[in-house]
Amino acid sequence: MIFYYLLTTVYVVVCLVLLLVILLQQGKGGDMASAFGGGSSQTAFGARGGATLLSKVTTVFAVLFMLGALVLAIIGQRGPGSMMTGTPAAAPVKQAPAAPAKPATQPPTTPQPK
Repeated sequence: MIFYYLLTTVYVVVCLVLLLVILLQQGKGGDMASAFGGGSSQTAFGARGGATLLSKVTTVFAVLFMLGALVLAIIGQRGPGSMMTGTPAAAPVKQAPAAPAKPATQPPTTPQPK
């Protein structure tokens, strides 16, 4: 069971890193400055080197994201383990049936012939 929680924590970290890597990438159309003639944009890894590095990192984390989702789905399908596994279950308590309700009025009695 601790493996499931550890795997879930790693999966959340992979999701966050994937989100960060995707947001760091530059779009195919460039930025606003290139639209108005400003051809030089400042990037941390250079014009082309950063794109390939971020693309490879994105691919790796996308694969980890998909595999993690499959593994967690398969593990989670078994259902959560119980701390009470192996202990005998208590017998259900049966309640006594309720007594039938008496009618509020008595039906009229017919006189008996003598």
